[in-house]
Amino acid sequence: MHPLAIGFWGAFFGTAGLMLLGAVAVARASRRVALSAATTALASAFFAVSYLGWLPVSDPQAQARLAALTGVFIGLVLWLMLMLDLGLLRERRARRRILAGAALAAVLAGAGAQLLPPQQGVVFSTLVAAACALAALAVSIVRARDGDRIASVGVLALLFMLLALAAGIWIVLDRPAAPWPVHATAALAGMGYVASIGVMLWQRYSYLIELREVRAQGPRYDPITRMSSNAATGQLVVQAFARQQRSPNRPVLLIAVTIANLYALENLHGRAALNHALFVCATRLRRWVPADIETGRLFEDGFLLVSRHAREPAAAARLGRLLARRLSRPINLATGASGPGGEPAPAPWVAQVGVGVLATTAQASPLAVVAQVRDMSRTAWSFASRVAWHDEAAGRIAELADLDTV
Repeated sequence: MHPLAIGFWGAFFGTAGLMLLGAVAVARASRRVALSAATTALASAFFAVSYLGWLPVSDPQAQARLAALTGVFIGLVLWLMLMLDLGLLRERRARRRILAGAALAAVLAGAGAQLLPPQQGVVFSTLVAAACALAALAVSIVRARDGDRIASVGVLALLFMLLALAAGIWIVLDRPAAPWPVHATAALAGMGYVASIGVMLWQRYSYLIELREVRAQGPRYDPITRMSSNAATGQLVVQAFARQQRSPNRPVLLIAVTIANLYALENLHGRAALNHALFVCATRLRRWVPADIETGRLFEDGFLLVSRHAREPAAAARLGRLLARRLSRPINLATGASGPGGEPAPAPWVAQVGVGVLATTAQASPLAVVAQVRDMSRTAWSFASRVAWHDEAAGRIAELADLDTV
């Protein structure tokens, strides 16, 4: 093998090894993440070893037949792991159908690969793996078009997998004469696949690592929202008014978000469910808040957003509407209740959100302004848009019905 090819394959196995080490590192925090990452890393590495002819079998014919079996089963394993990462194995009925179909396909494809001549068996097994990848690619593209960002990464992973399979067939059929660029293509595609799966795992499951710590620690410090505590939020407001005194024409922008049904949730399902709901709401909030706005806790049932720079009132109104929509999406909470099979049954819950938007240049007490914007957010619970602002002309809190009126 050409020295450059050896270097590229060394980089691939190093990438798989790093993913395996990452799986070991997160094993205590989340066994689901560790198992998925370790399976992907080991299956990818074993797939490459079999196609490179590095299995401890001296007979070329036997090695080709073993590579054909490996191609079928490892290809199906990688396909199943991708289906798991895409969230397609959540429902029990769908999971049973998919697993039964995969097992039947593995048996039939493995038998077919063994009935064919060794080289043709390798090609057949690779085509089976490619067919699985194409089926998963079609599902991923549909989900990506619906806005699933994890599926978008899945599309990239599957394209890398198909490229690696194409280069792998060339290597298997002509190992001694396969040029180093083919080896480089296969190795780089394998690295791209492993890295893409790592990104998918992080996007889908990283919150579980934090959630485990959050539910254990509770409110002793604020990992629940990973935001400023109430006291630190008060300091943010004081600093905002200090900046406003230096520039009297620059407004202080405050947005309060209050959730009406948190106390009812705690009474029904306990503190762990409350912490879970706060954690998810805070995660969504940080995802959509611009970088120049700081966020913090506002008492036990809300959040306060404080702008570090002057913003147009219309932009603040649009942000308030966006937050009201995003935070009102359903959340599947782990309430501790058991489903029919004894497994934890997720309970859907929707936050009853109220958003208050206030941009003021008045020389007022920070505490009074915070109380005012919090009252606005609580009043917004009764509005259809769930967003309120202060109507200066009428001298009262009003629904934010038209962005141009702010």
